[in-house]
Amino acid sequence: MEIAVVGSEEFVLGFRLAGLRRVFVADESNYQSVIGTAMSDAGIGILAVDAGDLRFLPHNVRTRVLDSIRPVVVPVGGDESDLREKVKRAIGVDLYKTEDE
Repeated sequence: MEIAVVGSEEFVLGFRLAGLRRVFVADESNYQSVIGTAMSDAGIGILAVDAGDLRFLPHNVRTRVLDSIRPVVVPVGGDESDLREKVKRAIGVDLYKTEDE
């Protein structure tokens, strides 16, 4: 399974520099079709997306994308208050859990 990224040219640039080979450039006009293509690729296990770009998707599609198990879709950026949930959903383990919980 590979990690892939979907977003604007500026958003994916850092991922390319980090060595990611599965990069999908999308803008508002083609975002839904590009994310659909990426999600249907069986070789992708984790799909990083710009959290702000999710507004380009209709509500029902956005819900389906965020609830996806394979690939796991990880919104990057935006509000970091739910980082714990993002990590937990991506890897299946609550790294922030303490003995008190």
